[in-house]
Amino acid sequence: MQNFPNPVKAAFWMFGAMISFTVMAIGGRSLSGHLDTFEIMLYRSIIGILLVTGVALWAGTLHQIRTGRFGMHMLRNLCHFAGQNLWFYAVALIPLSQLFAFEFTTPLWVAAFAPFVLQEKWTFTRLFSVGLGFIGILIVARPDTSTISPALVAAALCALGFAGSVLCTKLLSKTESVTCILFWLVSMQCVFGLLCAGIDGDIASLNRTTLPWVALVGVCGLAAHFCITNALAIAPATVVAPLEFLRLPLIAVVGYLLYNEPLLLSVFVGAAFILLANILNIRAEMQQGRQAAA
Repeated sequence: MQNFPNPVKAAFWMFGAMISFTVMAIGGRSLSGHLDTFEIMLYRSIIGILLVTGVALWAGTLHQIRTGRFGMHMLRNLCHFAGQNLWFYAVALIPLSQLFAFEFTTPLWVAAFAPFVLQEKWTFTRLFSVGLGFIGILIVARPDTSTISPALVAAALCALGFAGSVLCTKLLSKTESVTCILFWLVSMQCVFGLLCAGIDGDIASLNRTTLPWVALVGVCGLAAHFCITNALAIAPATVVAPLEFLRLPLIAVVGYLLYNEPLLLSVFVGAAFILLANILNIRAEMQQGRQAAA
């Protein structure tokens, strides 16, 4: 890939992310009849611990794991744990394309709450992009008191959990390494999963049917974020963000072929509004960054 321009390299990384997210969604739906969401998170986190510590040992970064800012790590992982459980709950009950469209609102929620958490200033573009994204949410959800289900609410709320995780990560990244953040991510969520899954005294064990899917969910979850991180490292966010939205038509086709899910025009129209809102917000943030550096 060294002879390709950076946007093409980023596209390769984002293709890897699209495949990883898609396989994770298929795995989550396949596990839904065998494991509850807490059990999925427990086993996924165990696999994550093995992967993160193994890579840290190989890369020589294990010493970067420390207990500083433990409270912020706790808050970050509570947000992520809530969001991920809501995501696994919704993935079994609503069309995959609809779930992914809701997930794409995460950056907009980050933009909405950043002034309160990161002391960033409100701007017209930020307010406009959040409003435009909210219109997209309404189009995707098609709100009707007779059709709104708990799964649809869970899909909308999972983006809030992910946004809280992103905001905490931004605060942590100022002082903590990637290895440290990932280690506490998988370790804390393993504990959360164990406590929540075991509260009824019954934790389902893995078998020949569930073990491969759990392994795929665990590996693909980390692989997706690794691919996106590499894409952002070599190309601007304005290039990467639209590429990430390509997983919506991919997951829509997968849902149609594997689960006979309808290809809903409202999902694609709403997602287009959300995509435009994200691009406007990213362009404004990058322009502010260039002005600050000048």
